[in-house]
Amino acid sequence: MKALVIEQFGSSSAFKQTDITTPEVLPHHVLIQVAATSVNPVDYKIRQGIVADIAPSFPAVLHADVAGTIAAVGAGVNQFKVGDEVYACAGGVKGMGGALAEYMLADAHLVAHKPESLTMAEAAALPLVSITAWEGLIDRAKVQPGQKVLVYGATGGVGHIGVQLAKWAGAEVYALVSSEEKAVIAHSLGADITINYRHQPVEEFVVEHTDGQGFDVVFDTIGNDNLQNAFKAAKLNGIVVSIISLSQQDLTLLHTKGLTLHLVFMLIPMLFGVNRAHHGEILSKLAQMVDDGKIRPLLDSKTFSMTEIASAHQYAESGQAIGKVVLTQSFHL
Repeated sequence: MKALVIEQFGSSSAFKQTDITTPEVLPHHVLIQVAATSVNPVDYKIRQGIVADIAPSFPAVLHADVAGTIAAVGAGVNQFKVGDEVYACAGGVKGMGGALAEYMLADAHLVAHKPESLTMAEAAALPLVSITAWEGLIDRAKVQPGQKVLVYGATGGVGHIGVQLAKWAGAEVYALVSSEEKAVIAHSLGADITINYRHQPVEEFVVEHTDGQGFDVVFDTIGNDNLQNAFKAAKLNGIVVSIISLSQQDLTLLHTKGLTLHLVFMLIPMLFGVNRAHHGEILSKLAQMVDDGKIRPLLDSKTFSMTEIASAHQYAESGQAIGKVVLTQSFHL
């Protein structure tokens, strides 16, 4: 099969198109004919070598997210049949081939039937970011009706799903954005209030929107040093959820405010082979929510084919994208 591989870490020019052996379907796995994938920060961080310890072996096929059609079913798999349309976050990390190829071998536990109302490209935008937001807000924070939930990066990959999940859970959702354009998008996703963090520091909007008490749950999709802002924004005994914290931080505010900090690393089931079925279950629930009109993916207006992988990575890394950057299959054209 044709695939895009990297043979060493580097810039977006590191990708090469080549022919590699099509994976044989294994027990409890499915072989997916890839229709689309999307770019997540972890994909280009693996390519750059920033997180080399979780990278596949060279020549490496990257990309975790996939949408496509079941081409073969392994022994012990009963929930899928050849021809089913599916989506998943199921590879592109250590020990697992990714979606930048004609076919992708995936553990069936990680896979779900794709939302019927979405195209393959739209479905491919959802898995990693949706599972991350679900683990953070539903599994960890256990967002409750009436709570005030603050979402950083509200029109980003994880953030735009976070806004919608918090709203679905019954929360009053406050979305942090950097422009009027993004404020309009955040409102369309269900945010009750938008806050431009460039115009208003955390101390001011905490006073304006919570009478200085702070938010029940703060969902930090920016991470690292932004954790300090998240700590400031949370109420006494509140909850902070972060998806990026590869940094050293002063925990003074965490202690003096009695905060609970949850750190979400959604790749753990793939990397360590634990609790993979939960990811498939999340995606199955999410597909129904999408088809019920509760959740929708936000795709950037720029679209790419697989063979434009270098441009897609450059664009995703530039920070200019709103929502997800998606690539559709083009090898067979």
